[in-house]
Amino acid sequence: MSEKEVEYADISDDENPSYKAAVERSKKIEADILVNPKKYRVLTGDRPTGRLHIGHYFGSLQNRVRLQELGVPTMILIADYQVLTDHDAFDKISENTKQLAIDYLSAGIKPGENVMIFPHSYIPEANQLMLPFLTLVTNSELSRNPTVKDEIQKSELSVINAGMYTYPVHQACDILFCKGNLVPVGKDQLPHLEITANIARRFNKKFCKNREPIFPEPHALLSKTPMIMGLDGSKKMSKSLGNTIMLSATEDETAKLIKKAKTDGERVITYDPHNRPEVANLLRLISLCTGEEPEQVAARIGDGGAGKLKSELTESLNETLRPLRQKRTELEKDTEYIRKVLLDGAEKARVIAQQTLSEVREAMNMKI
Repeated sequence: MSEKEVEYADISDDENPSYKAAVERSKKIEADILVNPKKYRVLTGDRPTGRLHIGHYFGSLQNRVRLQELGVPTMILIADYQVLTDHDAFDKISENTKQLAIDYLSAGIKPGENVMIFPHSYIPEANQLMLPFLTLVTNSELSRNPTVKDEIQKSELSVINAGMYTYPVHQACDILFCKGNLVPVGKDQLPHLEITANIARRFNKKFCKNREPIFPEPHALLSKTPMIMGLDGSKKMSKSLGNTIMLSATEDETAKLIKKAKTDGERVITYDPHNRPEVANLLRLISLCTGEEPEQVAARIGDGGAGKLKSELTESLNETLRPLRQKRTELEKDTEYIRKVLLDGAEKARVIAQQTLSEVREAMNMKI
C-alpha cells in the first residue's frame, strides 16, 4: 500500500455529534503522533477465532505497523477469554492464538521494548480489575450498548451468557490495565470505548479524590481505511460469512476466490459505489494494493470487463502479500519462537498490570 492518505468519510450535518467529535479528535491526534509518539500508548488486538484475512490486513494490521514505525508504544492483545462469550470452539483457542501471532509478525509487527503481543488470559492482574470496574457501570448501560446488541444478534445464541453483556467492561480492563490512551477502532466500536472512558472517569472521581488520577481517558483513533467488504460485495468481510481471502491463502487459492467474486453485467468498468457496489469494492481493493485512486483503476481497465478487473486484483493482491506469505511460511516452522514471543509479551505486560493493580488497591484502601 502506498503512503497516500485515505480521507475520513464525509460527515453530514445530521451525523451523530459524538462521532463528529471523535473524527476531529482523531485528526488532531494523528498530527500530534508525528511530533510526540511517546505521549501515547496504543491498545489494540483481536479475538483468536481463526487466522486473519485481507480485511484485517488493510483495515488494522498496516496501521499497527505504521504506529510501531512512528515509535508509538503498542500493546497488541489476543482476547482469548472473550472467545468464550459467543463461540463454542474453545478447543481451538491455543492454536488460533499462535496463528494470530504468526499473522502479526508476518505483517511486520516487531516485538520489543515498545511493542508487546500477549493473550489476556495470561495477565491475571488485569482481569482483577473486572470486579471494581463492574461496580462503576449499570445493567441498563450494558444492555443498551448497541455494539453488544449487534454481537448478540450475530452470535445467534439461543441463551445469552452474562459474558456477552460484560464484554465492554472486560475490554475496559484490557485498555486501562496498561493505561492505554489510544485505541484504533472503527465507528461501530465507539460505544465500547465510551464505556471504558466512563469507567476511567468514574474510578478517578470516586477513588482518587486526594491523589493523582490513575486512569487516562482513552481516545479513539478512527480508521481511515474504508470498510473492506467481502467478495460477495454486500457484507463486511468476515470468516463466518465465507467471503474472505485469508492472509495464509496461496496465490492459486487467491486467484480462485477472486474469480468467484460477485460483479455485475456491465462491460465497462466504472467506480460507482452507490449503483455498482460489487465492482466498486474490487476496485477499492486494487487501490489499497497499488496506491491508485479507484477511479484511476477503473479508467485503466475500461471496457476490459469483469475478467480484466479480477485479473488485475489477483495480480496486485498476490504481489502485495507475497513477502508476508513467504515470512509466514518460515514462521510456521518455528513454533518455539512464536511461543517465546507470546510469553515474553505476557511477562512484560504483567509487570505493567501489577503496578496498576497496586495503585488501584491503594486508591481503594485495600492495601495491607
